[in-house]
Amino acid sequence: MNRLAQPLAALVCGTLFGFGLALSGMLNPARVQGFLDLFGAWDPSLIFVLGGAVIVAMAGMLLVKRMKQPVFGDVFHIPTNRRIDMPLVLGSAIFGIGWGLGGFCPGPALSALSMGYLTPVVFVIAMVAGMVFHDRVLAGRI
Repeated sequence: MNRLAQPLAALVCGTLFGFGLALSGMLNPARVQGFLDLFGAWDPSLIFVLGGAVIVAMAGMLLVKRMKQPVFGDVFHIPTNRRIDMPLVLGSAIFGIGWGLGGFCPGPALSALSMGYLTPVVFVIAMVAGMVFHDRVLAGRI
């Protein structure tokens, strides 16, 4: 396997994902916050983006089940833990609160950096700080 094939495939997939986010309007935090505003000016467009993502993910998983190994790797890295425990619940809650307050989740935040606005920069700095805090402080305690 060519050493550049895997990073190049990741770059192409990430770029395609970013274009899809931009095309769907998901780089605009107001769109996400409008979806979460159930009793105000509710914007249901995120449902269609999420539905499209689920369809693509399901097709991908069906493809994975038919393959013996990944195209650019030795084994598939599929999670085996099916427990719903406190770290999962807390992490999900923190993610949801950040998503609602900032209007971004990690993919759209990174894609929105290309637009040159300050909001995604602040969000990404806070996101990276949270990741570093988790890895350096919390990882051994949970």
